[in-house]
Amino acid sequence: MTQTIGELLETAADRALPVVRGIDDGQLGGPTPCAEYDVRALLNHLFLVVVNFQALAARKDVDFTQEPDFVADGDWRGRFGDETARLVEAWSVPGVEEGTTGQMGLPARTVGLMVLGDLTVHAWDLARATGTDFVPERSVLDEVGPGLAVTGRDPGWTPGGTAGATGS
Repeated sequence: MTQTIGELLETAADRALPVVRGIDDGQLGGPTPCAEYDVRALLNHLFLVVVNFQALAARKDVDFTQEPDFVADGDWRGRFGDETARLVEAWSVPGVEEGTTGQMGLPARTVGLMVLGDLTVHAWDLARATGTDFVPERSVLDEVGPGLAVTGRDPGWTPGGTAGATGS
């Protein structure tokens, strides 16, 4: 049986949350596998993705051009947990995977898989950047695995070692 996007996001969030909660403020300026983002910028990007994809689940328009500084809030770790819970809730509404959503009119399940991929890839990015363990759940990889192969990530990337591949 195919899992719903909400179920998959809940699984992915369970793996991503310890990574985000384990980031020390002293690590915010460190590099990530996404060459254009340091840890702080990648956290802000991931926050924006999580918030905007809540709106996409509700068939609302979103704006990815602005990236607020979500990390400026002193309780950003707790807020990330709250926002991912809202994301799971938004993608668990009956019928959410039917029809299309977003300005490009993509199938809703495809849009849900996009956020699942971002949550998984960027949790991996943050884990690599901060020296945290991260292993995605097999069910999540089964759904987003083919897309992960084209992200350009260097599996051997380390903060002070090999050059990281670009990508977001």
